Amino acid sequence: MYTEQYKGINYNDGQTAQVVDVLAIEVPLAIAVNGVPFTLTMQTPGQEMELVRGLLFSENIFRSTDVQPVITITGKDAAGFINAVSVSIPPHLVLKDFAGTRNVISASSCGICGKTEIESDDQQPIQNTLILEPALVPAMFEQVSQHQKTFQQSGGTHAAGAFTIDGTLLVVMEDIGRHNAVDKVIGYLLDHQLLEKAKCITVSGRISFEIVGKAKAAGIPFLMAVSAPSTLAVDKAQEGGISLLAFCRNKKLTVYSNPGNVATEQQGMVTGHVKHQNHV
Repeated sequence: MYTEQYKGINYNDGQTAQVVDVLAIEVPLAIAVNGVPFTLTMQTPGQEMELVRGLLFSENIFRSTDVQPVITITGKDAAGFINAVSVSIPPHLVLKDFAGTRNVISASSCGICGKTEIESDDQQPIQNTLILEPALVPAMFEQVSQHQKTFQQSGGTHAAGAFTIDGTLLVVMEDIGRHNAVDKVIGYLLDHQLLEKAKCITVSGRISFEIVGKAKAAGIPFLMAVSAPSTLAVDKAQEGGISLLAFCRNKKLTVYSNPGNVATEQQGMVTGHVKHQNHV
């Protein structure tokens, strides 16, 4: 658990008191690939190797499952946290010219921050023939919750969990950024040869389109969240062959895309965009 104690002044119905709260640690991590700076991402310390592995995979920089990249720690801060790594990849396995695609800080709240443009997705949709039982979903989130040790202390981190189609837990990762937690999960699955078994991924918080992109890159056909999806997330999930389930709490959920792969009595109903917009 990566937390620290901070003093604050609590205000409660006109009364003030000094408190000591536990906060989640946020630190920068600079990543270079083959000697070229790639990104500076804000993250929770721990599982840096999984984070880097998953990030390069989901960003379509390095997708090989047969060759392990060599990740070297090149810097630590005064507290001993890793703040810089260098990744060595055989040049012929680097899938695109990444120089300049991320040239500023990637904030912990945003997986696309630091990119110069939103890239087109030329990957084929996931061909999914599996059927998910909705009754399994609450237990998945409960298992993830039980592993959120840093969140239980600080209330300041997100979590992602990977599961088989029958709800067997494969891994849970925490991070101050939702996208980092997903990348750490993908990196772990790659490193432990479990990616083929992973069919469901849960995330805390909302689902934005970059989370959908990471699930698609990993070939995971079911994406679930406790909160809301964005419009672009739903559209990208529908196009990408992903069943997106949101508001998964209190034994309820809403299926927003590809509902035919979710076992409900309403499988014949249509999901998708309603041509009515509210602009405030």
